[in-house]
Amino acid sequence: QVQLVESGGGLVQAGGSLRLSCTTSGRAFSRYTVAWFRQAPGKGREFVGGILWRNDYIGYADSVKGRFTISRDNAKNTVYLQMNSLKFEDTAVYYCAATNYLSMATSETNYQYWGQGTQVTVSS
Repeated sequence: QVQLVESGGGLVQAGGSLRLSCTTSGRAFSRYTVAWFRQAPGKGREFVGGILWRNDYIGYADSVKGRFTISRDNAKNTVYLQMNSLKFEDTAVYYCAATNYLSMATSETNYQYWGQGTQVTVSS
C-alpha cells in the first residue's frame, strides 16, 4: 500500500514560485511512476507531469513545460514539483499520484494511489 501526502501549496502572486512536495509513508516509490495532476474549479483532473522511478524519465504537459520541474529525493522518498513563473490559470488543487505502470501514464484512471491534494492559488 502507498500513502501519499502533499504539502507546499498556498497563495502566490502571478510570476511567483512555489514548491510542492509529495512524500510516501508506505512502500517506497522505487516500483512506481509518480505524477502530479491538478484540478481547477469546474474542470476535470489534468496531468501536469510525472517521473518514472526506474529510469528517471520525466515528462510534462505542454502547458507547464519550461516553467515546472519535477525532481526527487531518494533518501526522503519524496517527489517535488517546482513551479516557477506561475500564472493565474495554474490555480488548482494539485494532487500527487502513483501507479505501478512502468510507462508514463497521463490519464488519471491509470493511477491507483492518490494524495489528499494541496491548493495552489495564483493571484493576478
